[in-house]
Amino acid sequence: MNVLITGGGGFLGAALARALLARGDTVTVLDTNLSAWEGAAGAQVRPRLAWGDITDLSNVAQALLAARPDAVIHCAAIVGVLNSLASPIGVVRVNVEGALNVFEAMRLAGTRRVLHISSEETYGPFQADIIDESHPQHPTLPYGISKLAVEHLGRTYRELHGLEVINLRTTWVFGPGLPRNRIPKNLLDAALEGRPLHLPSGAESAIDHTYVDDFVAGTLLALDCPSHPFDAYHIGSGESATGAQLVAHIQALVPGARLSVGPGPYRFDDRVAAVRKGALSIERARSTFGYKPAFGIRQALAAYLQARRASGQAHPLSQEIPR
Repeated sequence: MNVLITGGGGFLGAALARALLARGDTVTVLDTNLSAWEGAAGAQVRPRLAWGDITDLSNVAQALLAARPDAVIHCAAIVGVLNSLASPIGVVRVNVEGALNVFEAMRLAGTRRVLHISSEETYGPFQADIIDESHPQHPTLPYGISKLAVEHLGRTYRELHGLEVINLRTTWVFGPGLPRNRIPKNLLDAALEGRPLHLPSGAESAIDHTYVDDFVAGTLLALDCPSHPFDAYHIGSGESATGAQLVAHIQALVPGARLSVGPGPYRFDDRVAAVRKGALSIERARSTFGYKPAFGIRQALAAYLQARRASGQAHPLSQEIPR
């Protein structure tokens, strides 16, 4: 398959590109930051690199017309609650206007299928401990609002221009290389580096933490699925873990880790607390294209620890602890 990935220099986009290349697909990476692929010039298998800003329609159109992909995976976005609060205008411009440019460029290039990496933030507060894709979508902050707007615009392009816009609603994906300092990454890193870490709150926040390998596997299954009866799917772990449970799991994996978390909901900062969350039901993705996560939360935490240890980025004492 010939695939173009917007945001292919980011955490999720680069992981998808590597997986596609590994199975023999042709990949074009479109991004303004291509540092993730520096040093790959001599590699036998590497993506085509296209510097481009998705807020510039001409950049996106040139990349699409040059690559003529069979499908697009749209990862490029300003991601996260705090980032969206810091620059709500920028979030609308990049996430909403940028997605419109991708849809327009696809129309011009004749590319019909796009997987839009959406978010559980489109739901706002969860009304149950586990929710499916029919849950009401009432986002409360700019990031979730922007992602929901893109989902609606994708449906417009489906009706008017025949684009197949598939929304993959992910949750808190983590793994080696995640650039954001949030749970469980900050807890895992502290344990590996021998640092004490106390989080003031979050013991009671239940969140679906999904390992990056499962996100990649689910996205590729959706990409390969010949036809989709739905335009939205959850790509998550199917279970949730509270902050207190994360600490307990990590302390079991790294005995002696000095970690703790205070009561109440997880807070992004002093102003903003996470809304009620939970687990994402993955039944629709399972029944439609066979998605089945390989990592429960304990296995995902262990995989992250193993990857960090293998890279040599761990405190010497943590290397002596049974894995």
